[in-house]
Amino acid sequence: MTAAHIIGQSSLTLWGLTSHARLARQLARIEGVELSSKAPGSLAGNALLIRADYLFEPRTLKGLLQRGGVLMDGDVAAAAAVEASQVEVAQALLRGEATPAADGLSRLGADDLAAFEGDLRLATPPLLERITPSRAGALEDRLYGASYKGITDFVTKWWWPVPAKAAVRVCANRRISPNAVTLAGLFLMLAACWLFFFAGQAPKGEGWLWAGLVPAWLMTFLDTVDGKLARVTVQSSQAGHWLDHGMDILHPPFWYWLWGLSLTPFEPIWGLGFDALLLLTVGGYLAGRLIEAAFHALGSVSLFAWRPFDAYFRLITARRNPCLVILTLCLLVGAPVAGFALVALWTALSSLVMLARLGIAVGSRIRSGPLQSWLADPEASLRHPRAHRTFSSTRRAYGS
Repeated sequence: MTAAHIIGQSSLTLWGLTSHARLARQLARIEGVELSSKAPGSLAGNALLIRADYLFEPRTLKGLLQRGGVLMDGDVAAAAAVEASQVEVAQALLRGEATPAADGLSRLGADDLAAFEGDLRLATPPLLERITPSRAGALEDRLYGASYKGITDFVTKWWWPVPAKAAVRVCANRRISPNAVTLAGLFLMLAACWLFFFAGQAPKGEGWLWAGLVPAWLMTFLDTVDGKLARVTVQSSQAGHWLDHGMDILHPPFWYWLWGLSLTPFEPIWGLGFDALLLLTVGGYLAGRLIEAAFHALGSVSLFAWRPFDAYFRLITARRNPCLVILTLCLLVGAPVAGFALVALWTALSSLVMLARLGIAVGSRIRSGPLQSWLADPEASLRHPRAHRTFSSTRRAYGS
């Protein structure tokens, strides 16, 4: 067990949390680390010393623990992961005191830690910033940007970052929990289901489809808000994770099915009847999810983070948000049947592309061993400059 100790004070509040509160929540989520109330000099065993006037991500602290040594911000020591015999020297460094004994400690910068983060599919140096009142807004931007996926669909990547940040701020200021936002999304998801179904029973079905799109789009927006709120306020929970991801996986085919049921009587389009289109939709959707799950067995990387092509394809692949765009545009031109058909065909085609990528990946795994993401390559910005600029982070989430 590594004993953690927070050194110093910082009264600045970011996303509703003081530095001590944020660090305590972050440390509670790192396995093998326990926040200690003892003085650093009395710690026995491995120790993690952290300055309270610095802003970190959990992956910054995890990276430091893996490497060991002193994490430097230029000439300033911000944190240290050391053995018991090195605690006093490391503590002196963090207080800004010069000590000859510190020569035996390795020094690291944030750039020396792993930039690739698999869960968020981004590749930026872990966060390490000095906390000062004049930079409060910029620091909140950094925290929000660091919580945002680099590889995702085009709606989440380019439409939602700015409005979602405003919603996250409201929730953080009013102490609204991420789980409460997820539950609101669940209610909106069910409301969209009911409205899509009722459209088939109402005299003016298209009007009810429009009504169903309102909670559907609000739900997709809140699906971005709850995850970012959980990360910037360090409130993620296992229950919230399962609820959020369970909703994401289960509801899209039901939306498409109920949309199709509302189009009664259903006239075949492009030679395809309702049953054939429903089979393409549900079968293609399930196949795509299974292909993604199978891909994880090939290495420490998800399908869409393997190669630049996969990242670009993730922008438009037949997931909920791109399919909602298709349904909305088709309804806008008075062609809801075409919307249902296009979602079905695009879902099937997307799964075929993913199946082809899985086959190529299996061959690569056999030839070269476990797969890794192209973003984990230190030369990624040189080998794929445009793709790296696009997918290493979501720049709109940082305010640029």
